[in-house]
Amino acid sequence: MAEYQPGVCNIGANQRRARRLSAVASFAVAIGIVVVVSVVGAVSQLSLWATVPFIFGGYVGAFQDYFRFCVAFGALARYDLSGSGGESGSVDTSEAVRADRRKAAKILLLSAAATIVTSGIGYAVITIL
Repeated sequence: MAEYQPGVCNIGANQRRARRLSAVASFAVAIGIVVVVSVVGAVSQLSLWATVPFIFGGYVGAFQDYFRFCVAFGALARYDLSGSGGESGSVDTSEAVRADRRKAAKILLLSAAATIVTSGIGYAVITIL
């Protein structure tokens, strides 16, 4: 049975699966955009900026799955461990809400940093080729 842990774990197996699938879909769209821009060739490389939100979304989903922590639930002071035999509900202590919001911010910052690195490497590779 899973238990809510402030700033550590606020989602169960079903919620993690949803985040994982979201990450895969986001990364697939980003790759699709790169392929289309590369194959068509006539499209401006500025079109590659369209991949940034999808890369970011992919990282957010992947990190939420990895850390067992939903950013939105953390910001809204909620948790859902029902997919892992636990409960779902609201966070009621201010310390727990602060811990959850710090964790949510860390996941977003980590996702932003990973997006910048990935986009930079991707851009360098594409311009070299």
